[in-house]
Amino acid sequence: MRLDTIRQLGIKELHSLARDPIMMGLILFAFTVAIYSGATAMPETLNKAPIAIVDEDRSPLSARIVDIFYPPHFLPPVLITQAEMDSRMDAGLDTFALNIPPEFQRDLLAGRQPTIQLNVDATRMTQAFSGSGYIQTMISSEVAEFAQRYRGTAPLPVDLELRARFNPSLTQTWFGALMELINNVTMLSIVLTGAALIREREHGTIEHLLVMPVTPFEIMTSKVWSMGLVVLVACAFSLLFVVQGLLSVPIEGSLALFLVGTALHLFATTSMGIFLGTIARSMPQFGLLLMLVLLPLEMLSGGVTPRESMPPFVQAVMQVVPTTHFVSLAQAILCRGAGLDVVWPQFTILVLIGAVFFGITLARFRKTIGMMG
Repeated sequence: MRLDTIRQLGIKELHSLARDPIMMGLILFAFTVAIYSGATAMPETLNKAPIAIVDEDRSPLSARIVDIFYPPHFLPPVLITQAEMDSRMDAGLDTFALNIPPEFQRDLLAGRQPTIQLNVDATRMTQAFSGSGYIQTMISSEVAEFAQRYRGTAPLPVDLELRARFNPSLTQTWFGALMELINNVTMLSIVLTGAALIREREHGTIEHLLVMPVTPFEIMTSKVWSMGLVVLVACAFSLLFVVQGLLSVPIEGSLALFLVGTALHLFATTSMGIFLGTIARSMPQFGLLLMLVLLPLEMLSGGVTPRESMPPFVQAVMQVVPTTHFVSLAQAILCRGAGLDVVWPQFTILVLIGAVFFGITLARFRKTIGMMG
């Protein structure tokens, strides 16, 4: 192994990447626009849900019920007729349609139990699930206060003191921005290294390397460090200027420690990208393989759903992939302010996984190079 050769080959990879406008645009988009949109465009909480109300009672109580729906949880309610209710929901205009029947206030004051109909567009799953509970609680509270003639609730026998640690305001943007950043680090590291190998094969430059006094280890190591460096720099830029600057997400722990963990993660994922590049014979094939690999890596790593809620078999399988441990250390450092004394097990596991992935990929790469020769 010659370090100068690895350095020169890595610089060649950086020059080749700089001349590829598509890849440069993908990197810029993934660490700017994608981070911002992933944090703000898909809120998990109820936000500006469209609701329509059929008020057949026209009473003071029904008017109070109409007035309880306002932003940011709901859009201002649209008053419609009963004939319009089904057609508007069929057209996708309303997520919720509330029907207050005639004589609703009169039946309530007479001691009866009147019923309000709530139609929900269940295709909007997140809003439908959380919004139904919101609406039921809000209407029950408003009706109870109207019946009792005063606002307020009876004291509960037990007082629950809620303390939300690490995200006191329960701001979904904080979590969304960091998880989008973590996912894009994994995606770009695999894409760049795999595409670099396939690009050389398609352009015929891999044959030029075969006649030069370089080894497969030097070729592969140069791709790992150069593409890993690009993703690491882009990640640091995004953390400082997009996550902390534009989105105002507080970072609790050490950025330097997180970037060290990111570098260890990149050691494994860049090797994985080269491995996929040796299997695929063209960029379309590489794209198909990428979908099969990236979706499980991102969805089952614990970033979207807690790993404890997954089947034991899935938990066991995901222990041998780097994203599981990268998500764990990233959340611990960035969200909870953990230090090296907390995350050193994840660091150690990433080193071991990266070494195994690098060894397997190097063997596969040598075999592929040999077949080309």
